[in-house]
Amino acid sequence: MASLTVSTNMDSEISQLAYHYGEILKLLGENPTREGLLKTPERVSRAMLTLTRGYGMDPESILNSAKFKEDYRQMVIVKDINFYSLCEHHMLPFYGKAHIAYIPNGYITGLSKIARVVDVFSHRLQVQERMTLQIKECIQNALSPLGVMVVIEAKHMCMQMRGVEKQNSVTTTSDFCGAFNQAKTREEFLQLIRGTQE
Repeated sequence: MASLTVSTNMDSEISQLAYHYGEILKLLGENPTREGLLKTPERVSRAMLTLTRGYGMDPESILNSAKFKEDYRQMVIVKDINFYSLCEHHMLPFYGKAHIAYIPNGYITGLSKIARVVDVFSHRLQVQERMTLQIKECIQNALSPLGVMVVIEAKHMCMQMRGVEKQNSVTTTSDFCGAFNQAKTREEFLQLIRGTQE
């Protein structure tokens, strides 16, 4: 019964979105009834629901679902996590890599769960700065580690396709807390993530 309700809700969302995308096509001067565009409103609707599926997910519960007691207090790094997101200002993609480190304080989590946290926050309308902060806070809240650091490097289509049209620009953001407030610890992390980028 629950799956039927979910399916019905999704069909309703797709129908509503498709109507509005059809109206947008008209406003752009297109004919949504021509052959090539007949199914475009529905396709775009399904794509947008996929690209924003992070709204319906709880990232802290993902980390807690694979939380294990472990007496390990050295840096754990998951780097080069690919992601794709949508800029909330123009709804154009930005994409790149996230590098995440934490220092456990009695508990660790499954490594894939860290990548899933990136997926949750990137599958929302975003700005890179906020996404960086959200990932850090999520790991801090779920695991209470000795420290967390997040670095995100991304290319923004809103800079490449419109406006200044700078194709090779890369935006880097970082956020950290706890043990990473020490410059030496931050530098160790940065040196380790640079290792695969050279």
